[in-house]
Amino acid sequence: MTRESSASPLIFGGAAQSPRAALPVLPPLALYIHIPWCVRKCPYCDFNSHTASPVLPEEEYVDALLADLDQDLHAVYGRELSSIFFGGGTPSLFSAQALGRLLKGVEQRIPFTHDIEITLEANPGTFEQEKFVAYRALGINRLSIGIQSFQQEKLEALGRIHNGDEAVRAAGMARQAGFDNFNLDLMHGLPDQSLDDALSDLRQAIALKPTHLSWYQLTLEPNTVFWNQPPTLPEDDTLWDIQEAGQALLAEHGYAQYEVSAYAQPGRPARHNLNYWSFGDFIGIGAGAHGKLSHPDGRIVRTWKTRLPKDYLNPAKSFQAGEKALTNDEMPFEFLMNALRLTAGVEARLYPERTGMSLESLAKSRREAEQSGLLQVEPSRLAATERGQLFLNDLLQKFLS
Repeated sequence: MTRESSASPLIFGGAAQSPRAALPVLPPLALYIHIPWCVRKCPYCDFNSHTASPVLPEEEYVDALLADLDQDLHAVYGRELSSIFFGGGTPSLFSAQALGRLLKGVEQRIPFTHDIEITLEANPGTFEQEKFVAYRALGINRLSIGIQSFQQEKLEALGRIHNGDEAVRAAGMARQAGFDNFNLDLMHGLPDQSLDDALSDLRQAIALKPTHLSWYQLTLEPNTVFWNQPPTLPEDDTLWDIQEAGQALLAEHGYAQYEVSAYAQPGRPARHNLNYWSFGDFIGIGAGAHGKLSHPDGRIVRTWKTRLPKDYLNPAKSFQAGEKALTNDEMPFEFLMNALRLTAGVEARLYPERTGMSLESLAKSRREAEQSGLLQVEPSRLAATERGQLFLNDLLQKFLS
């Protein structure tokens, strides 16, 4: 497909939109790299992941990723990369040699900031000490380890390929490999899970002293095995008890909640995700990857790439499956659906800086949200109240045109 030139009017649904103000400064730029293969697809997973064949097409996929990146370089505008995130799938299935060639190719195209954060997702079942030492030597400086639970019956219910002992060892191996910054992914609200079960998992995770914890409730998503064959999940009262007790336990051990499901030790929030939630820019490369790119003239464009790996690797097919420029009417919701996930919200000045629209354009919806007790009455910030965080969808509805 062809892209509009920067001189073209914004056209949506056949109608020209009023141009937004030029952006005074472009937001920070990040890179998301999608590796779509897993050892086995989990029954709850709705991500773009596919069961790996015995031999992965590493070389071909790295070539495709770099060619894909080349097509997005027009939107860099001289910026440096502040973070890179390898997501999946299971990126740790790729060899250090393949990831090293990829990182070298990325840096040749876009310079890195001196303190760039580079995160790699990994599962305990893919941990190999030698491989992870090599990853660290490449400059990858943060791991996100998909634990989900330490209890065998819960892991089996979730279709995970590791056991609890492997999960514990993975954290120790990460440290031994030189990673002093790592996240543990942990779920709650699992099939037949009690409050004691959930807190036991959380205590075990805290004992491993990760710098960051992603602790979130299992939800049943369309197009998954669990959606079609729902397991027995805890009652709402139990889920509420788990949430309250778990948050208290995390706070007691120094993990501050800074986003709906993200908790970090002081100074250790995920910079890549903070950029995402504060409406920063990110290039998305790889099968099914999404991106969001701002242009100096005020255009903000969301992109998405070809989803199936076989199509992504097919030279006859385009990497990009689609793009959409955000309209003025969509901008409040698009900005706030991310920003209001942050427990502290964002400085109000970010809205005009990153959207090209005035704060006054939010005024009516903002007053309604404040009067409903969902948005804090704080002129210099856009932040949900505690009630607003609990009823975030209701809050966001007020900013839908």
